[in-house]
Amino acid sequence: MDRDLDIGALSATPDSAGDTVYPKEENQRMLEKLFKLKDNHTTVRTEVLGGITTFMTMAYILAVNPSILSAAGMDANAVLMATALSAFVGTMVMALFANYPFALASGLGLNAYFAYTVCGKMGYSWHLALLAVFVEGLIFIVLSLTNIREAIFNAIPVTLKKGVSAGIGLFIAFIGFQNGKVVVNDDSNLVSIVNFHDVDFHTIGISALLTLIGLMIIFILAIKKVKGSLLIGIFATWIIGIICQLIGAYTVDAAKGFYSLIPSYSSFDITSIGLTFGKAFDMQGISFKPLDFAVVIFAFLFVDVFDTLGTVVGCANKAGMLDKEGKLPRIKQVLTADAIATSVGAVLGTSTTTTFVESSAGFAEGARTGLASVVTALLFLVSIVFAPIFTTIPSFATAPALIYIGFLMIESVVEIDFSDLTEAVPAYLCMIAMPLMYSISEGIAVGVISYVIINLVCGKAKKITPLMYILCLLFILKYGFM
Repeated sequence: MDRDLDIGALSATPDSAGDTVYPKEENQRMLEKLFKLKDNHTTVRTEVLGGITTFMTMAYILAVNPSILSAAGMDANAVLMATALSAFVGTMVMALFANYPFALASGLGLNAYFAYTVCGKMGYSWHLALLAVFVEGLIFIVLSLTNIREAIFNAIPVTLKKGVSAGIGLFIAFIGFQNGKVVVNDDSNLVSIVNFHDVDFHTIGISALLTLIGLMIIFILAIKKVKGSLLIGIFATWIIGIICQLIGAYTVDAAKGFYSLIPSYSSFDITSIGLTFGKAFDMQGISFKPLDFAVVIFAFLFVDVFDTLGTVVGCANKAGMLDKEGKLPRIKQVLTADAIATSVGAVLGTSTTTTFVESSAGFAEGARTGLASVVTALLFLVSIVFAPIFTTIPSFATAPALIYIGFLMIESVVEIDFSDLTEAVPAYLCMIAMPLMYSISEGIAVGVISYVIINLVCGKAKKITPLMYILCLLFILKYGFM
């Protein structure tokens, strides 16, 4: 007998039909059974690529979240650990429970509210803020299991969902231009394009230039239909940045947020998680007003619910995952996974864990199942050990990817019926409000309120669902009392 065949036979196992199954074949069958790859018209390679791309575009949270929450008095290393672990748990639950390529991590905006409003302006300890996040997560779980969140998702009109998708596209493109220093603050006009003559070229200027170079790389690769264009673009821009640092075109200025682009490994104390783990329940010597505490919980809950719904609607719509009625299969599992992640994150020691809009990067690479989320989750777990390396990824390298994703998501605007102004105007207001108000949830609020008022006044009240009336009232009350 041939020696190679003999060795292969030893490593093979018979399946239920008696046929010989080799390890690689067996693994493929297992992945197919878990994630339904063929049914979703995808492959292992595509899912892995999508998972890596999603991680690369959201790895910045490992550096940003500790920076923000440390302002509340929390240990930065402990927060980094909690951020990575909560992202791992939340994204893995999403992968195995919902089988969608959504990734989760500590949400921006909510972490700022946590640090600067609850712990800063209101004067509460970060322990109490974590408890509020934990309670919000529990309420979120109840809302998900009782179909309330699913009902909200399904109650939003299809046209408004198209507006949400396009609005998120504008929003993340704007974030990309900001992160890449192409768009900067302006005292007269709020924002303006970077002026290369008035800024330090070796920090802000070169970052803006590299962002534009990276954007062209990604667009050219995408036009040529190169697989993995986003990931290639991120790494290519990063490498060009490293070259710029080596020749002196890019200058390190940590005080202004411009760090070394050259990866380095340094020891990281993984036991630091003990400084935040379980502290949400450490209320010794802490007093608070029940009404204020309830307001904090509601604020966390409100933003979390509608940010998640907006992200899920936008990404799923762009990927063609919504059915003819505009509904997403297994939406309950998606929302429940998001809710579980929030409470787990609070126990670990981080602010609200939510579904990231950067998940759209994986969708753009063709990811369609939870296998991509498994890859993203594992990378967050690995990042605990290699945190100093992952946090080296510069914003100008990931910014072009966000801008490109914005381009892909805004395509849904062509599906809006602009001949029916009762449908088109609310969708337009929703999409334009997101970047201008810098919030997905605020954009949804504007869209819902305008949809109800316009259709009610124009004699088309029959198409407004009861839940839309309730949402409209809740949004109005929010603006009136919060």
